[in-house]
Amino acid sequence: MTLQPTTPKAGPPPHLTGLGAEAHHWLSAAHAAATAQDARWELHFAEAGRRCGPAHADPARVLLLTAARPHPATLTRLYRQGTAPERRAVLLALHPLHCDPAVGLPLVEDALRTNDTTLFTAALGPYTARHLDAHQWRHAVLKCLFTDVPVTRIAGLAARARGDAELARMLRAHAAERTAAHREIPAGLPHVLALTQEQ
Repeated sequence: MTLQPTTPKAGPPPHLTGLGAEAHHWLSAAHAAATAQDARWELHFAEAGRRCGPAHADPARVLLLTAARPHPATLTRLYRQGTAPERRAVLLALHPLHCDPAVGLPLVEDALRTNDTTLFTAALGPYTARHLDAHQWRHAVLKCLFTDVPVTRIAGLAARARGDAELARMLRAHAAERTAAHREIPAGLPHVLALTQEQ
């Protein structure tokens, strides 16, 4: 069971727009350590938020993960034991790592159950669009509506919703429940329902 990187095994990390000179120098060194699979890369992964700032922490951590190509057990540990931002980065890295579904899907499923909308949203990327089964994917769409996460954050929404009669049924049932309770229908529901009608 292996994780295949999509980033080069050598060379400096891609430039992150807006990253200061000191932070860029640190990220270059951290990226080199991850590429060499120096044990210190996990420490760098943890401190990326402090070193690069919250706005750049996610892409910085994803760069380190794709450079390090961690063993599946390590990737799982980083998610299970990590802070919310670290767990989010693992979720975002699943797609560029071409992570084995046997490894990645349990992490996605965990994130989809959480009440942390930042983790939930991170789990809605292209990896999930490609690998999550239809039943769980439909419920993820409904959870977006329940939690006011914009449905535009769901990767591959149009392709997966197209012609999905079961999703359409679920959406109509949800809309009927909201109407009966005199509550507003979520803004994204008509959009998704319209997608299900496309062939």
